[in-house]
Formats: sequence, structure tokens, C-alpha cells
Amino acid sequence: MIKSMTGYGGAKGSAEGLVLSIELKSVNNRYLDVTVKLPRALMFAEEPIKQAVGRHITRGKVDVFVTMDASASEDMEVRVNEPLLKGYLEALNAAAEKYGLHNDVSVMGICRLPDVLSTDRRELDNDAALEGIKAILEQALEEYDAMRLREGEKLRDDVLSRLDEISRLTGIVEENAPKTVAEYRARLEQKLQEVLGSANIDESRILTEAAIFADKIAVDEETVRLRSHLSQLRGLTLGDSPAGRKMDFLIQELNRESNTIGSKCQNADIAHVVVELKAEIEKIREQIQNVE
Repeated sequence: MIKSMTGYGGAKGSAEGLVLSIELKSVNNRYLDVTVKLPRALMFAEEPIKQAVGRHITRGKVDVFVTMDASASEDMEVRVNEPLLKGYLEALNAAAEKYGLHNDVSVMGICRLPDVLSTDRRELDNDAALEGIKAILEQALEEYDAMRLREGEKLRDDVLSRLDEISRLTGIVEENAPKTVAEYRARLEQKLQEVLGSANIDESRILTEAAIFADKIAVDEETVRLRSHLSQLRGLTLGDSPAGRKMDFLIQELNRESNTIGSKCQNADIAHVVVELKAEIEKIREQIQNVE
């Protein structure tokens, strides 16, 4: 089953106390180009994320966004500056005793004292955090792949319908090509009759000329190759391996054969069919630019 190169996927989860959200989106590209955007604290995970994405995707421009919900994270620690707090309490107790004041020191009052409380980000276990990130990433990649498969089905159906049309048009070319030779022979005989009048016409010369003309405009090889390429394209649309590059090459070959038929044909009807043929090939070419 072919996959589209465009897609989106996302997942949320926790890793080593961090609440993370991972999103992927991709667009067409000739090769694989992965960009990862991470919080500074998670920069160690950039290369492993690229490697994980590369196991799912062979080409396309992929952007991976990893965001951290700081408000819900467990990576912050509140510390009490105990030496400073002890100093504050001793000073307050001494002042209350010296001046006969009521000592109403409370926890909330202590919290408001300068520099008594501080917040620090606890040190992460990078290996444990990376395992959690990979698990979330795999969930995002599953959603991403599911979307690409759905898009790939639509692309496959469209390509197959156009391949059927190309096959039909190829049949018209094959049917009309022999008629062109017969028409040429009839025109040749008529010309000779006009030039020679009642004189005997050399039948062998007519046959020779017709044979030379038939060889010149013969498109049998081209139509056989066309049908071979069509068969290969159908097989690629139903396979499991990435097929975009191979399909692109076969489309070039289809275009080459149709151009050759167009240059050889000496028949207006066939010329019109070749125009339709090339139009269908171009539509397929546009579609497979989005195939992985």
C-alpha cells in the first residue's frame, strides 16, 4: 500500500516527570529531511528522535515539535535556605524578646522573607527521559502513518483509474496503427494512377513502399513497453515498500514512449489519442510527487 508524503500525527504523555507533547507534520521532498525542535533541556534527544523518524519514513520534509508543559512538570524542586531561615528566626526572636513584641512568626510569613525559598530544576535522568520520549514519539508516528495510509489509498485509487484510461487509449493506438498503413497504400496507389494513367502499376513497388512506411511508423514496440510499464506501476501501487522514486522513473518512461508514438504517427486520430495519453500521464506524475 503506497503512503502519502504529507501527513500529521501527535501524542501526549509523561517522561521522567515531564509532561510532553510531540507533533509531526510533513510535506513533499525528494529526500528525507528531518527537523526537530526541542526545549533546551531535552536537546540530548534530537538525534535519537531523527533516527526513530527515519525508521518510519524514507523521504519527505518532516518537522517534529516537542513541547513541554512547565506548569504540570514534576522537574521543579522548591528548596528552603535553612541557614538563612535560621538567621531570620534568631533575629526575629531576639527582636520580640528585646522589645516585648508578640512573636507571630508563621509559615506564610517565613515564605515571604527574601531568598528563604528558591526553585531549582531537578537533574534529569537522560536515559529514562529518552525512553519516555521515544514511547510518546511512537504513538505520534502511529497516528502519522495512519493518516499517510488514508491519503495513500486515495492516491492509489486515482492513479489506478488513470492507468486504466491509459491502457484504453493504448488499445486505440494499437487498433488504428495498421489502418494508417492501409490508408497510405491506398493513397500511394491513387497517386500512381493519377501520374501513370492507364499504364501498368508495379505492385511490388507499392508493396515495398508500403513496407518501408509501415516500418517507419510502427509503434508495436512502444505500445508493448507502455503496457509493461503500466503493469509495473499497478504492482507498485499495491506493494508494501516505498515506491515513489520507482513510480517517478516509470512515469518518465511512459512519457518517453508516448512521445515516440506521437512523433511516428501519421494519423490525425492517433495524434489526438496521444494528446489524451500524455495528459493522463501528466496527471499521474503530479499525483506521485506526493507518494513516499
